[in-house]
Amino acid sequence: MRRVLRDPVVKRELLAYLLAGAVCAGIGFSVSARAGAVALLLTAAVCAVCLFCAGRRGRRLAELADELDRILHGGESFDLDRFSEGDLSILQSELGKLLVALREQSEALQRDKLMLADSLADISHQLKTPLTSMNLAAALLSDPGLTPERRQELARDLSRQLSRTEWLVSALLKLSRLDAGTVELAKTDFTARDLVSAALSPLLIPLEVREVRLMADQVGAERIVGDLPWFAEALGNILKNCMEHTPAGGTLTVRAEETAIFTELTVRDTGGGIPEEDLPHIFERFYRGRNASPDSAGIGLALARTILQRGGGTVTARNVPGGAMFVIRFYRSTV
Repeated sequence: MRRVLRDPVVKRELLAYLLAGAVCAGIGFSVSARAGAVALLLTAAVCAVCLFCAGRRGRRLAELADELDRILHGGESFDLDRFSEGDLSILQSELGKLLVALREQSEALQRDKLMLADSLADISHQLKTPLTSMNLAAALLSDPGLTPERRQELARDLSRQLSRTEWLVSALLKLSRLDAGTVELAKTDFTARDLVSAALSPLLIPLEVREVRLMADQVGAERIVGDLPWFAEALGNILKNCMEHTPAGGTLTVRAEETAIFTELTVRDTGGGIPEEDLPHIFERFYRGRNASPDSAGIGLALARTILQRGGGTVTARNVPGGAMFVIRFYRSTV
């Protein structure tokens, strides 16, 4: 009872009832003593009912608070249906929704935490290999008895490992920015020829060195809306992957086609195809297929897919006679 009387809401309600009862009693006594007594009894009854209801509501709220406290301290289940009466039904419904949302958010955060731990382990593993090679090369270069030929060989290996590490760190930073949502992809209008030209620019010399022939004659003024630099990064990673799996004398073919719904780019190589067991996983981060090169980090295709998905596009891969083919679609609107 004391806890109920300490409630300011209950105090205000009782005060209102008492004032109303006093007015009614005054009017009743002005008529007759019996009418005044009846008014006082009714006022007392109303106040008693008010206190009873307030006490019952307070107990139910205290039980609800205890239930919520149990849930917040790790309770695995909750049952709020027993509070679904009167005004508590609305509160029960909203709290139920809130608890479900909090539970889902907690599970999502736990998944993100595990994914981050796995990613950090993969990143450390990917960086460890080139760093070990660079340390070894640097130690060997300090040997005064090295022949000039051996010194040049080690210098080339050191330069190659440095380039690989630089690309790896750059790709990881781009992935982390995309994951964090700090990258806003632009919406500009450009042609498929512009995109292919930007993506191929850093690969022209490697293609020549590897003796891989490029065919991009069927790429023209097909319209694409998106972020040209980021899309060029995605397409460049796909082209680089195809180039690395195409033997000397092979061909890399890029074609474009425009429809009312999307613009499609296909990249086809003559490298023998992708092993069937690798096809479902080649766009996963840090996945290295059976035919992956020793320098492969398993990031390029994952980065390409992430960029294209953020830009409202898609990318798929499949085997075709004589090689593999990647199909990229840039939709007119997000799908």
